[in-house]
Amino acid sequence: MRQIINHFTDDDLYKMTMCCAVIDNFPRARVKYTFTDRDNTVYPPGFAEALEEQAALLENVVITDEEIDFMKRRCPYIPFWFYNFLKGYRYDRRWVKARQDDEGHLEVEFEGNWSDTILLEVKVLAIISELYYEMTGQTDKIDIKECGERSTEKARRLKDAGCAFSDMGTRRRASYAAQDTVVRSMAAYEKEHKGEGCFVGTSNVWFAMKYDVKPIGTMAHEFIAAIAGMFGPQMANHLAMKAWSATYRGALGTFLYDTYGWNIFSLNFSEDYANMFKGLRVDSGENHEQLLKIAAKYRSLGIDPSTKQVVFSNALSTDSAIEIQKFAKGLCIPSFGIGTHFTNNFPGLKPMNIVIKLTAVKITETWNFYNSTCKLSEDKGKYTGDKATVERFKEALHING
Repeated sequence: MRQIINHFTDDDLYKMTMCCAVIDNFPRARVKYTFTDRDNTVYPPGFAEALEEQAALLENVVITDEEIDFMKRRCPYIPFWFYNFLKGYRYDRRWVKARQDDEGHLEVEFEGNWSDTILLEVKVLAIISELYYEMTGQTDKIDIKECGERSTEKARRLKDAGCAFSDMGTRRRASYAAQDTVVRSMAAYEKEHKGEGCFVGTSNVWFAMKYDVKPIGTMAHEFIAAIAGMFGPQMANHLAMKAWSATYRGALGTFLYDTYGWNIFSLNFSEDYANMFKGLRVDSGENHEQLLKIAAKYRSLGIDPSTKQVVFSNALSTDSAIEIQKFAKGLCIPSFGIGTHFTNNFPGLKPMNIVIKLTAVKITETWNFYNSTCKLSEDKGKYTGDKATVERFKEALHING
């Protein structure tokens, strides 16, 4: 079988920055992750076995000195001790369990030390996406030449509109070659065309190194959700900000606030953290509405929202990013993380709607039980977790409906 993931840093930066913070703050935590296909896709026979074979092949993927040197140069906020951890890190096929039901629906679970299994999510999602197109005979729809042309045109339009934008499309990319083409094309256009807007970089560390652009990323909902499982959701955002700031000392200061919705985050977002963190990321809800809430919160704390960055990343397209830019300019410092629209945007090819979420956690391996957790974003369609846990968290947070 052709190995799909061949480079350790063919992964999103936020997985590594979170891994570092996990070791620093919760070194003995253990977790469980669960795969969800929001489209209820029927996978071809043998898909689960092929996925487990790809997971086994990850055991051959180790970080190189070149990758470490790049990260040391481009990610100075990561403490050097973390690279010693990465040098010794090895994937283990036993962490990944995949199966299909009688109809062909895919089930995938991870379980293990949080600091180990945290580095599986993005790679496994990228494998599932690329493997699905291969096993269903759809790879001929991935026109790489057209991808390059379309990527250049997207970069041109976004730059002309004044947008600061980055690629965040590893998880559901059509293929490795597709993301490679996107980053190469956009980096080349950025180099040749100056202007108000800019291609900032990519969340994928490997492609950031390959094309010498900035690796982009901070954290995911997983960090807050795990803390909520350990300590409860009411103060999970506060505890996450406290842990994050302890590790990064004010660097990587873009906080993902919507794990349990705006209301509880707003109560946790005190003036000290509002000043410390550079800005917030909008990943669910109606973008204009969310921005107005953010601006009002900053003003209530005596902070000018126009000095704060707001990163928009909620299923964006070129058109929607340009529209938000017009609304947000002057109200904040807007930027845009764009994923599937960049790396899986081919005529006749349906992007996969797949996620892997942390669903259970225990603070130490000596506990004989896990605590379940979930995500309650501003979009009910993005809720994750079993129904009982969702209802329990909603009750604790006084969320109606």
